[in-house]
Amino acid sequence: MSESAGVPRSELVSYLDQRLDAVRTADLAPNGLQVEGAETVRRIVTGVSACHELFLEARRRGADTLLVHHGIFWRGDPQVLTGFRRRRVAELLDGNLNLIAYHLPLDRHPELGNNALAARRLGLESVQPFGNFEGASLGVHGRFAGPVSADELAAKCAQIFGQAPQVFDGGRTDIRSVCIISGAAQREFHSAIDEGLDAFITGEVSEWVVNVTRETGVAYFAAGHYATETLGIRALGEDVASHFHLEVEFADIPNPI
Repeated sequence: MSESAGVPRSELVSYLDQRLDAVRTADLAPNGLQVEGAETVRRIVTGVSACHELFLEARRRGADTLLVHHGIFWRGDPQVLTGFRRRRVAELLDGNLNLIAYHLPLDRHPELGNNALAARRLGLESVQPFGNFEGASLGVHGRFAGPVSADELAAKCAQIFGQAPQVFDGGRTDIRSVCIISGAAQREFHSAIDEGLDAFITGEVSEWVVNVTRETGVAYFAAGHYATETLGIRALGEDVASHFHLEVEFADIPNPI
């Protein structure tokens, strides 16, 4: 297929569904095509979170399709299109933009997932699935070849995720075993403690975490929800570009959380 010919939307979505094993488990959001736009896909913009600013940027770049980690529909949200929800959908429809989203499938994927990629860049060994959401793993855990300090791990996180993490080291002087679950996985900290791991890396932190780190000696690194979830969507975009010979580029809409 030539680059100018594009690819049918249905073929792209089918490929993504299979590549990410998207129907394997339940999720907090619908995975796959969320809003229908152009039937033929020629130019894709990827991003972490669907929002009005990202939609405007995609249109500015001449895209016909948006591929994101966080879509616009979530379990428990109001089922009405008013206010900002209406404006989001209107922007997509006005631009004839497809919105395709993959949430947990892009966290847990062993090759393209946020957590597997982070573990690889950290240099962890013996990497295994970790965490559970309705029968499926969410993240990974692994070990360093030798112990590292909390400061060393924080520096590695800053390099990988592009921002300095909040660190609550619990007084631990060396770290060998690490769990990674991108995004907002505070509750899984308990599982890391129960597994006897030395450190837990996720995106966000809650107030109660500070005392738990002090009482358990398990270090906690909050590296940013947005920041920890840029890896997977970038990798997925590169995978799609290579497979279909399409123009795919990442749009960074910075978020400090």
